[in-house]
Amino acid sequence: MELLDTISSPEDLRRLREDQLPALCRELRGRIIGVVTQNGGHLASSLGVVELTVALHYVFESPAEPIVWDVGNQAYAHKLLTGRRERFASLRQQGGLSGFTRRDESEHDAFGAGHASTSISAALGLAEGRRLRGQRGKVVAVIGDGGMTGGLAFEGLNHAGTLERDLVVVLNDNGMFISDKVGAMSAWLSRRLTGRGFNLARRRVKDLLTGFPRWGDVALDWLRRGVEGTKALLTPGILFEGLNFQYVGPVDGHDLPGLVALLRRVKLLDGPVLVHARTVKGRGLSCAEDDPRRFHGVAPYCPDEEPGAAPAHPNPSFTAVFSEALVELAGRDERVVAITAAMPDGTGLAAFAGRFPERFYDVGIAEEHAVTFAAGLACEGRRPVVAIYSTFLQRGFDQLVHDVCLQRLPVVFVLDRAGVVGEDGPTHHGQLDLCFLRCVPNLVVLAPADGDELRSMLAWAVAVGQPVAIRFPRGAAPAGAPGAPALQLGRGRRVRTPAGRPDLALLACGHCLDPALEAAERLRAEHGLQAVVADARFVKPLDRELVLSLAEEAGRLVTVEEGALEGGFGQAVAALLLEAGRPVPLRCLGLPDRFVPHGRPEELRRLLELDGPGIARAAARLCGRG
Repeated sequence: MELLDTISSPEDLRRLREDQLPALCRELRGRIIGVVTQNGGHLASSLGVVELTVALHYVFESPAEPIVWDVGNQAYAHKLLTGRRERFASLRQQGGLSGFTRRDESEHDAFGAGHASTSISAALGLAEGRRLRGQRGKVVAVIGDGGMTGGLAFEGLNHAGTLERDLVVVLNDNGMFISDKVGAMSAWLSRRLTGRGFNLARRRVKDLLTGFPRWGDVALDWLRRGVEGTKALLTPGILFEGLNFQYVGPVDGHDLPGLVALLRRVKLLDGPVLVHARTVKGRGLSCAEDDPRRFHGVAPYCPDEEPGAAPAHPNPSFTAVFSEALVELAGRDERVVAITAAMPDGTGLAAFAGRFPERFYDVGIAEEHAVTFAAGLACEGRRPVVAIYSTFLQRGFDQLVHDVCLQRLPVVFVLDRAGVVGEDGPTHHGQLDLCFLRCVPNLVVLAPADGDELRSMLAWAVAVGQPVAIRFPRGAAPAGAPGAPALQLGRGRRVRTPAGRPDLALLACGHCLDPALEAAERLRAEHGLQAVVADARFVKPLDRELVLSLAEEAGRLVTVEEGALEGGFGQAVAALLLEAGRPVPLRCLGLPDRFVPHGRPEELRRLLELDGPGIARAAARLCGRG
């Protein structure tokens, strides 16, 4: 029996001898690789923190001493050690374990996460809440160097240094954020400055000096400055020491005995502590170590295949179409610049970066800064294209409103991963963008139905000279229909017009056009119902003439969107009809007023009745045929 099979909780882990822990780490890596091979998931990030995870759970007593994971995509080993080993094979599958931390999944998931840079603020809140209850003990936050680029992380550090609570921040640094100053002197200094004797002496000196009101504070300040100055010369921790954290490191994040010993010393320290651990992303899998960016998140693959890529599709993805179109536009218009928040590959901007490096900006996990930075560029005559996942733009909403739209600056927002994303679940489904974008003055919102429309919309948006948002899903872009009319502000298009008077109209938003067309064929074949199908193109402004003509001709209307119904596209259509005094039987199809769980996109669309058969059933019921 493997050691891992004997562990159902961190208590079981702490019963192991220290010399058994390296073998356990090998088993954890094997289990993670095996499941990700079948299900897909975040591979390199999870492999890189195995020793760190084991050491944390070996020293700290979760859930009494909570461990808060930033993002959560590096928490696979954590899940295996906290009672979810037997369910781990269901990772990212519908009804199975989430790919991120979730409070409703385990008491050991102290805080749910799917977006970066939240762990320090959340852990500080936990620590302060425990203090107010009179509860003692440490709270641990684990954050990656990428997550540390987010402004929220520094806001949390700043407040934690002010409150001086018993918070341990573990910086998992795999080489992207802090300069490399690992060495014998640094390790020696870290051991000395975390030793029981040194910190006992520090506390006694502090108590002694505070007894002298006139000179004690001055002497204490000079003593603190001396310690900080010495550490600043030999470690990269001056930033954290300046925020009133005791800095420890850099340390080898794969040296398990060293980590355990260090964390035991850290556990004895008072106040906020930052442990800087250097790790190798993808550790234990050579291909992931060699190319950690590519193996950060992978699709399911067979062991005999080369992993890392999604299955091939005859049509390019929306992301690929956008990538190619933007490079072509930039070649013709030197005003075009591109901005991303730590996602050059996921958003399709890697090709732009390679072709126009002087016009490409990766600002790190800092969506707020990305938006306002774009606004500044627009003030100087540039045409910024800000490519951000739909769910991540939520973090930049105030900047979108105040810094871009209020000033009517020509910034183009390209929202990838709109609608149902899939196995990453509710933290990554782009279900709210239509709602929060549609209410913003001066902003035009478009949704392409296919690759050709995306190309046209991008070119139009760059040229129009005002704020524009374009949203599209993850996945393949349908081929465009020949003879589609040119894009005009606020004008949609009819795609399917049956002979004679239609029984109903289907008005699709963006990529919902294809399933709406399938539904129309099913309605004809199965119910003898004729449906006219239209592509809205513009979510804001709506094509008033198109909507009213569809209502007049068909007498019944079904709107289809892959976004939240509350405040979304369908409700905008309903408001238009009421305002015009043209109420007709209307059915709005979209995402319900709840967070959509994780699962395969095609299965989720089936359950939500947003595939062709589901739309056809809803439309038939509206016509009294269901």
